[in-house]
Amino acid sequence: MKEIEIIKEKLEKEKDKFLRIFAEFENYKKRIKKESLYLFRTVHQQIIIDLIPILDDFERGLKELQKSKDQLIIQGISLIQVKFIKILKQKGLNKIQIKKGDDFNTDFHEAITQIPVLKENLKGKIIEIIESGYILQKKVIRHAKVITGK
Repeated sequence: MKEIEIIKEKLEKEKDKFLRIFAEFENYKKRIKKESLYLFRTVHQQIIIDLIPILDDFERGLKELQKSKDQLIIQGISLIQVKFIKILKQKGLNKIQIKKGDDFNTDFHEAITQIPVLKENLKGKIIEIIESGYILQKKVIRHAKVITGK
């Protein structure tokens, strides 16, 4: 009788040990999945950030091409730019929508300089947009560089 009790006790200990190991393994799997998702998001974000200067180059290039008046070249480059922007939008990248005269907002804008303005209603407003800003999945990854009035 005593042997059966000892065996039952050992079985209970082994069962408890097994359940703990199983729980640890399940936690390990969850942690690894969470870490790999975080790593994937970080790499994805960095790739998108690295591609933003190409968007700037497209904008500058198209401005210069407008001077040449060669509509076929302008149209071809514009089509490539539109396709590139569409792909980045699908990945969650959006341009910060601003225009001259908007209020300066430190959440989205970075003032690189201030210039004196003649009109009182232009103080604290955006006078010039130097570089576009971008949001990736509700997070500002590059503030728009602007000139504000003082």
